[in-house]
Amino acid sequence: MGTGNVFETISQQYYELTASEKKTADYLMAHQEESQYMSIAELAEESGVAEATISRFCRRLGYKGYNAFKLAIANSTAHLQPGAPTLSDTEGDSLEEVARRLCAVDSAAIAQTLELLDCAAVRKAADLLERAERVCCMGQGGSMLIASEAAHLFSAASGKFFAVSDSHMQMIRAANMGERDAVLFFSYSGATRDMVETLQVARERGARIILITRFPKSPGGALADVVLRCGANESPLQIGSVAAKLAQLFLLDVLYAEFCRRAPVACEESRERIAAALAEKHL
Repeated sequence: MGTGNVFETISQQYYELTASEKKTADYLMAHQEESQYMSIAELAEESGVAEATISRFCRRLGYKGYNAFKLAIANSTAHLQPGAPTLSDTEGDSLEEVARRLCAVDSAAIAQTLELLDCAAVRKAADLLERAERVCCMGQGGSMLIASEAAHLFSAASGKFFAVSDSHMQMIRAANMGERDAVLFFSYSGATRDMVETLQVARERGARIILITRFPKSPGGALADVVLRCGANESPLQIGSVAAKLAQLFLLDVLYAEFCRRAPVACEESRERIAAALAEKHL
């Protein structure tokens, strides 16, 4: 596997690259910090080459694949990143200063998501949820936490939303879906193996798919009927950052508001029934 600064490696091997690989190298050298947040499809499009060229380029530099290459970029640009503060770059800062920096990063993630918001896509997603007889909320890892929150939130307005956390159960549910079912899937990358396998089965069964992701041009995006794009740039070094989760939660909140606007009376009655039932749980 490649070691050291990835951009130094690119410079050293530049004249050994093919013409297409040089186009990728040129783009990476000019966009060192931004490139760590890009999917392979986005990098291919921006550098004007095929995805297969990107894969060959990564292997030529000594990396097993694109994800390993992105991690190397993140390590090589860690000193440039303005994102969430890490243990190393908060040394000597007060807690108040760290809190302000985190607030700025989290607020920026929500603001960026608002800028990326496609209201037509939100309305289409709400249409699919409204027509569905059953909606399975899914994700993997940290994104499953958001999927569980989605099922919890929508359950206040309708009884047809369910969280499915285990990857095997997700596949079982997908295999039993029909044309009146829908999947609400959360995946920051849009490119996990379990997600792709599950969505392929759901799509074959005729279910409609809504994907909330950072990367619309991802394998998951290609399988979805509707893609809602969240903001927040998450480095490979930031596994499951809070900012990325907040961006997804903001989109969830917008989608929930649009869903409830379709049947305000029914949603309000449902919330009142649930509130009354839960009242006995409080001391």
